[in-house]
Amino acid sequence: MEIFSKILIAIVAIEHLYIMYFEMFAWETIGKKTFKSLPSELFAPTKGLAAYQGLYNGFLAAGLIWSFCITDPIWQKNIATFFLSCVIIAGVYGAITASKKIFFIQAIPAIIAIIALVMN
Repeated sequence: MEIFSKILIAIVAIEHLYIMYFEMFAWETIGKKTFKSLPSELFAPTKGLAAYQGLYNGFLAAGLIWSFCITDPIWQKNIATFFLSCVIIAGVYGAITASKKIFFIQAIPAIIAIIALVMN
C-alpha cells in the first residue's frame, strides 16, 4: 500500500480507537457531550450497551491496524479493504438509524481511504 493510503487508514483506525474509548470508558462524560440529543438520564442505564458497541469499534480499529502487519501486499490490501468496507457499512447504517452526522464522521473518511487504497 502506498504511504498516502496508509496514512488515511491510520486516521480511520485512530478515529475508531477514540470511539471505542468514549463508548467503553467515558460514556457518561464524553458520550453526553457527543450525543446532546439524548436525555442525560439515559447514559447511566445504557453504559453497558455503549461499551458493547464500543467493543465493535475496537475490532474495526484492530483490523485496520492488523493490515499494517501483513507483509503480502495483496493480502494487506484485501484486509484493509474489508475493514474499511465494514466501517463504511457501519457509517451508512448509523446515518440511517441514528444521525446523518455519522455518515460524515465515520463513513466519509473510510470512503476516502478505500478510494486511495484502490487507486494504488
